[in-house]
Amino acid sequence: MTSPRALLTAWNIQAKKQLGQNFLNDPNVARDIVNKASIGDDDVVLEIGPGLGAITVPAAIAARRVIAADKDGRIIGLLRTELLAAGIDNVDVREADILRVDLASVSREAGRPLVVLGNLPYNISSQVLVQLIHARSGVDRAVLMLQKEMAQRICAGPGSKDYGRLSVMLGYCADTKVLMQVRAPLFFPAPKVDSTVVGIRFTDPLPHPAEDETLLFRVVKAAFGKRRKTLRNALSQSDLNIEPPTCERLLAAARIDPMRRAESLSVAGFVRLSNIIGDHRRTIGADGKEVTNPYSSGGG
Repeated sequence: MTSPRALLTAWNIQAKKQLGQNFLNDPNVARDIVNKASIGDDDVVLEIGPGLGAITVPAAIAARRVIAADKDGRIIGLLRTELLAAGIDNVDVREADILRVDLASVSREAGRPLVVLGNLPYNISSQVLVQLIHARSGVDRAVLMLQKEMAQRICAGPGSKDYGRLSVMLGYCADTKVLMQVRAPLFFPAPKVDSTVVGIRFTDPLPHPAEDETLLFRVVKAAFGKRRKTLRNALSQSDLNIEPPTCERLLAAARIDPMRRAESLSVAGFVRLSNIIGDHRRTIGADGKEVTNPYSSGGG
């Protein structure tokens, strides 16, 4: 593996800070990451931000095919040259912004759910994770290198200060675990913080399926939108359009203390709450008033 510094110098390319470009400089770590993804010879890998090909090469050796999407057109030619020199011919290098890539379409093209690999820049990590969650029918698993702080957030459990919206969303539909740590000096240029490699395997069937997944994610977003407030206040002050007394009643119906805060509520608790809110929304009319049963006698 040619060093990133030497390659970039030879091609007169400078790493772009705004793209979060920190290139892995250790082939052993790259091989470890690919090994931890358990890639088989029939797998199709989607690599996010292949950069100079440190992970691309061992992934291509293990997989049937690699689709490598990089936003930076300056390094596409460099990457293709490196793959050619390594005798790799099963990598489809594409200049593409991963946030604009239709993952369902890529999965259909591959003919199977994808294995996603990537060293994600901090500024798009949350967006990519949400994208994977929504497209998970076409994604079997992902092994991602994230800033240590982000990894702590997505792997956190209820009651932790790191527990938040992404923790719940991933906890709802995936098993997530830390696989390994990667120190900052192993990159060029070296980032200011260490990285963590996280494994995400999407689950089917879901342990706690929501009646309306879109509503569930809206409830989670609302609850953590004002995380210092109680659930009663956070939800009633959100775009869910629930009045405080109604919110308190719905929380009680879900067996949740209205004075609790979002970070104390489990995934199952959020699902139960969103189902109750969904039931409530189905019983109110267009004017926001509760619909009564016209056949009810109303008496005893």
